[in-house]
Amino acid sequence: MPAIDPDLRLCWLFGPGADAVAHESMLASDADVLIVDLEDFTPEASRAQARGLLTALLARAKVAGKLAAVRINDLGADGPHDLAAAMQAGADIIAYPKAEQASQVFALDQAISHWEHATGAPMGSVEILPVCETARGVLDVRDLVRASVRVRAALLGAEDLATDLCAERHPDGLELEQARRHFLLLCRAAGIEPVDAPYTYGDGEGARQETVRSRRLGYRSKSAVRADHARLIRNVLSPDIDEVAHAKVVVQTFEAARSRGEERALVGDHWVEVPTYRQARRLLDRARRLSGLS
Repeated sequence: MPAIDPDLRLCWLFGPGADAVAHESMLASDADVLIVDLEDFTPEASRAQARGLLTALLARAKVAGKLAAVRINDLGADGPHDLAAAMQAGADIIAYPKAEQASQVFALDQAISHWEHATGAPMGSVEILPVCETARGVLDVRDLVRASVRVRAALLGAEDLATDLCAERHPDGLELEQARRHFLLLCRAAGIEPVDAPYTYGDGEGARQETVRSRRLGYRSKSAVRADHARLIRNVLSPDIDEVAHAKVVVQTFEAARSRGEERALVGDHWVEVPTYRQARRLLDRARRLSGLS
């Protein structure tokens, strides 16, 4: 499996498969994972060209320290051709669109195993990323996880999901709030990392604000469709200096109180109990692990 733990993959950036100019922007971005999209971002007439660009693009992504993902088409359509090209190009992750049935994930797992054997890749080394962009996909994400041990994260859709919900799409994302909360809850219950939906509008401030809301809900990863949003997302999802300093105070104060036999500790105007202490330690550990990647 890829070396970067799922919770440290702060930004997953989608980009078109056949657009060489876009590829340069993706490679230069601050994204942790590049998702080369052979599905909606690549017209059917351009897919053969996009497949031909994968080997060089994925190699450059890895040199840049990024994980290389490819979103293929449905296995009942162009998916088998996309998968063959992605596996031969050395993809780390295969993203599956409109994932909503365990049978889809199981079939993809088997097909990946075939290609791992054929290419000499370590068995089980390639992950599956279900892209849940229908109501059924969101509700049944735990079934998708059970279908393959390759699933370590799942990504929430935006535009297709809003369409499936018959929702009116707006920059504030209100129409996706219930799905966003529900998806996170189910992914956490399944033991995988939820990746929040991309902000599909152009303004950076809107992307930043949505990421702030996502982090408050519990998301540690977010997707994007614009390369210039990647840095904004990483900045919001990375613990900053003040947060780390405060977490250290919480940990030290609580541990000192416990050593005196006290059940809790007062930090500022907040009584710190065991859950808050654990959250502070988690933040410090996350900050340490992120610093090790930089």
